[in-house]
Amino acid sequence: MSIIQEISQQIFWVGGNDRRLERFENMFPIPNGVSYNSYLIIDEKTALIDTVDSSISEIFLENVKDGLAGRNLDYLIINHMEPDHCANLEAIIHRYPEVKVIGNAKTFQFFEQYYSTDISANRVEVKEGQELSLGKHTLRFYTAPMVHWPEVMMTYEVSEGILFASDAFGSFWALSGNLFFDEIDHKEIFMEEARRYYANIVGRYGMQVQAVLKKLTGLEINMICALHGLIWRKEDIPYIVEKYDLWSKYTPEKKGVVLFYASMYGNTEHVVQNLANKLAKRGVRDMRMYDVSKTHPSYVISDAWKYSHMVAASPTYNMSLYFMMDSLLKEMSVLGLKNRKVSLIGNHTWASAALKEMQQIIGEMKNMEIIGTPLDVRSTLKPEREAELDAIADAIAASLLEQ
Repeated sequence: MSIIQEISQQIFWVGGNDRRLERFENMFPIPNGVSYNSYLIIDEKTALIDTVDSSISEIFLENVKDGLAGRNLDYLIINHMEPDHCANLEAIIHRYPEVKVIGNAKTFQFFEQYYSTDISANRVEVKEGQELSLGKHTLRFYTAPMVHWPEVMMTYEVSEGILFASDAFGSFWALSGNLFFDEIDHKEIFMEEARRYYANIVGRYGMQVQAVLKKLTGLEINMICALHGLIWRKEDIPYIVEKYDLWSKYTPEKKGVVLFYASMYGNTEHVVQNLANKLAKRGVRDMRMYDVSKTHPSYVISDAWKYSHMVAASPTYNMSLYFMMDSLLKEMSVLGLKNRKVSLIGNHTWASAALKEMQQIIGEMKNMEIIGTPLDVRSTLKPEREAELDAIADAIAASLLEQ
């Protein structure tokens, strides 16, 4: 039995959900699952916009068949060639051998890299701004390179102002019948997952996201249909666009502190707990704290995108930086995080390396300001050195008040 919803006149959601998958891209935990969205337009001509991951092929193909209701599929639009969206391209082409496959030059290069099906008779290469009429509906294509792959494009339905946005404006989160953001009551939790998705999947490409936002300025957009997560209706579009503008400029959403630490025996953790207590006494209200050995880095990175200040604390391990902290900071660096205020705490027993290596990684990131004098603890923080931790707390609190 198919599972289809009409999202606008003659436009249907024909995607599906995966709640069994443990990690998205075999990397990011998805405790709430993930949706794979695909859209079918029924007009004088029919068009399918993207396919889905292989994990839900059976229900997807049934959705498409039932949505067509005996009609042929005229066009297959490929906005994104990543396997969680293109896994059923060959299956669709084999079922509808006359279908015209719409993509750009890079799309078809990647198609040939993934698949062996000869689509030379099917392929229709489109360029920026080119339009395709389906009857009442007209599709216009906009390239969006490196948001977040080089072949990405977005499809704009002109008559109703619907943007099929590829992976942009998406989120981790399986759908539970409700397809639209305005239909759910857990908006804050969903937005945490939307930010985690953006920061970890798209975060490196802020400049390219800004270019696309500028390109779309002036378009009347009444609905945004992403390939993952909920659909955005007109009333909520300014909200998610504002978030994308902030995230892609690497601008903090709000004042606050995310504290993350590595700790083998609890000594470094105790220093960070002590610092958080001092900050609370100084009136700092919004803080998040993470043990990097227990919490997946994607959650820490999401909050690093959200908050203005960070505290990183780690012991030396094998004459180097503790492995999980090293990995986390380098991941932040690769993702291009910048414009944050950072305080650093190291710990060592006989030889110091952690603090120096943290300073080096942070120093190579753009516009990262060190707040307070970095503290290098010797095993445990003794009372005679508590004033140094107080000084860091004073510096962070003063910095937050300045903003």
